[in-house]
Amino acid sequence: MRSLDAAIETNAERAFAFLEALVAAPSTAGSEQAALGVFAAEMAALDLEVRRLPFANGPVAHPNAGIAISPREATDGRFQVLATTPGGGDLLLLLNGHIDVVPAEAPQLWTHPPFEATRLDGKLFGRGAADMKSGLAIGALALMALREVKPDLFATRRLGFVAVIEEECTGNGTLRSVTDHNVTADEVVLLEPTDLGLLVGGVGVLWIDAEISAYAGHAHNAMAHSSATDLGLRLVERLRQWSEEIGQRWPEPSMPSNRSPYSLNVGKIVAGDWTSSVAARAVFSLRIGFPRAWTADRAEGEVRAVVRAFAEGTGFPVQPDVRLTGFRANGYLLEHDARLVRDLAAAHRDAHGTDPAIYSLGSTTDARIYLNEAGIPAVCFGAIAHNMHGIDEAVELQSIVDAAKTLARFILMRFDAESDR
Repeated sequence: MRSLDAAIETNAERAFAFLEALVAAPSTAGSEQAALGVFAAEMAALDLEVRRLPFANGPVAHPNAGIAISPREATDGRFQVLATTPGGGDLLLLLNGHIDVVPAEAPQLWTHPPFEATRLDGKLFGRGAADMKSGLAIGALALMALREVKPDLFATRRLGFVAVIEEECTGNGTLRSVTDHNVTADEVVLLEPTDLGLLVGGVGVLWIDAEISAYAGHAHNAMAHSSATDLGLRLVERLRQWSEEIGQRWPEPSMPSNRSPYSLNVGKIVAGDWTSSVAARAVFSLRIGFPRAWTADRAEGEVRAVVRAFAEGTGFPVQPDVRLTGFRANGYLLEHDARLVRDLAAAHRDAHGTDPAIYSLGSTTDARIYLNEAGIPAVCFGAIAHNMHGIDEAVELQSIVDAAKTLARFILMRFDAESDR
């Protein structure tokens, strides 16, 4: 283990440079291919076999797929990347990382340009530096060290490392890797930023657009007219109250400290067409959480019922139009005593002398695809993040090294155990 740790320390700078190159390749939804090229080149340099997995734009024929992003937002010829250790046969272990990042809103507020990786005070700043290009660096660093210390580790069983797209909006990237390309393994570690803890579960998540219509009028008499914007804000408050109510009726036992795990977020508002006219149309793009005990179909029905009842009871001139737009993500949970959780925790304890936190969040990850759709144990583990989805997103560089030490031990444990059978 001392040799393994030394190899990780020695190769850390190469992993950081890899992360910088990933951050410098903007990869918002629909424009991920340049960053995937960076990933593919690094995997090939590690002597892994690399292949592209085609990803066609448009709807995905699966009952639990997300609503596909608009083709106008997506370049042609999209793909994902799978890297594997040489040989044939099934994969024993799969590492998963998503290459897509959320947009970098208000770049003028960033201390450093969001798509220019910047190191400062032990952190690397940039959009996606933490969520989750850091995970790709962790996986690469662990594999670099294992290749040096135990070059024959993968002689009999294979490991895979898949870089997917659309994790931030639909989950269809990982879903298609499983359903279209059979990229599966006995277990999966998703290298999401988890502050070196084990993230084992998440709630359900829906994305909806609620379009509000109202009769317009001149601004001089605005109080005499119903504004679509004002009506929409009232609807949002009712939905936020409803989220609190279901949190009380359907508590999330795996998140006892989270009073309201099913949070509602107003991500975007598009409204009106003239400053001196009362808005006749407003579209509110909402992210809504729901209990693991529900299906996405049930959650959609519940939301529609709340919207309909509120609009009828408060005199909306037209019933709001509710449309699904992205996530239709069911909740998920891997039990704390699962073999994958126990052994990854043991690897972390061996590397750092402490037990990792084991927890769930009021959010979702692609782990749900493996657990819910394929019955494959999956857990998230990764670096220490700051300001994910926010201004000045950053990752602690030392945490990449620390996570790689845990991951390398876990891989060694798994593959050595298989070799002994």
